Amino acid sequence: MNIQDIKQDWISQFEKPLVITGPCSAESEKQVMDIAERLDKEYMQVFRAGIWKPRTKPGSFEGVGAIGLNWLKKVKDEYKIPIATEIANASHAKLALEFDVDYLWIGARSTVNPFTVQEIAEALRDTDKIVLVKNPVNPDLDLWIGALERLAAQGIKKLGVIHRGFSSHNKSKYRNNPQWQIALELKDRFPNIPLICDPSHITGRRDLIQEVAQQAFNLEYNGLMVETHCNPDEAWSDAKQQITPEELKKILVDITLRKKNDTSNDFSSKLNRYRGEIDELDNQLLGLLASRMEVAKKIGQLKKEHNVAIFQPDRWNVLKKLAMRNGERMGLSKEFLEYLLVAIHKESVDLQNQIMEDK
Repeated sequence: MNIQDIKQDWISQFEKPLVITGPCSAESEKQVMDIAERLDKEYMQVFRAGIWKPRTKPGSFEGVGAIGLNWLKKVKDEYKIPIATEIANASHAKLALEFDVDYLWIGARSTVNPFTVQEIAEALRDTDKIVLVKNPVNPDLDLWIGALERLAAQGIKKLGVIHRGFSSHNKSKYRNNPQWQIALELKDRFPNIPLICDPSHITGRRDLIQEVAQQAFNLEYNGLMVETHCNPDEAWSDAKQQITPEELKKILVDITLRKKNDTSNDFSSKLNRYRGEIDELDNQLLGLLASRMEVAKKIGQLKKEHNVAIFQPDRWNVLKKLAMRNGERMGLSKEFLEYLLVAIHKESVDLQNQIMEDK
């Protein structure tokens, strides 16, 4: 079964964008029920809670385990709201199905392992439940798509993806770098697959959730997964990124939803003009980059002739600092400059390395 051919009608049942919310971790039956009671069901349609919590280091709270499924089931029965939890292996998947969990998501640490995803897919074979796949920890689009393909191959037809950002050694204001272009490439290749943003894990900070949620809706995402807690500062896991249900409702009320298009003549005329300017500037940029790489090749040839190493850390640090300073003065973001400069430098080093290896 090709994932391009699967109609994802399940997402169309919601009049508003889909919002999946609840605590990072289920801590007690009372905590779970208190949060569920405080959700505004008009804006928040699915209740989530982590039952099993894969943690980076041993000794951290790793979830209450299967007992938490009883609490989730109670939420579903009393509040008539669908429930969701993360499954990290095949045994989790089977238990979640036994307790009639409606939405199952595969976390970033599981998506990164094709063997784990395959075992989960086989445990969920032909299920009618909705299965969501978080992006892998590392920025690997093929790995993300591969997880969807494994699920589809097992007859699972209700699929979606969750964008929770990617780990990076470069420090930024975010816990996980969004790298929006990766999620948007998946959306471009598979427009039928619903795309949900997880601003809690992208930001790692409650004060940035609204900003990232708005960015997601600017890019036509289908919904959000946001962590909420009745007392966020006392949460047993990821306290800094959780907010109250009331704070989440305020964010959702304030968010601006964008239209897919505007067919008015004024909009179309201006958009076409601006796009023409972008096309011309892109051609100029590509020409400048090509010229820069030609100079890099000449430097590579010179280094080869004089038996000098390709990578010169002192020169790279000076160049990078100067470009970062000039770029920020021009209004370019630090994150964008970092990404761009590293990409250009890597291409230059690769070209020079090819020259060094030529006999």
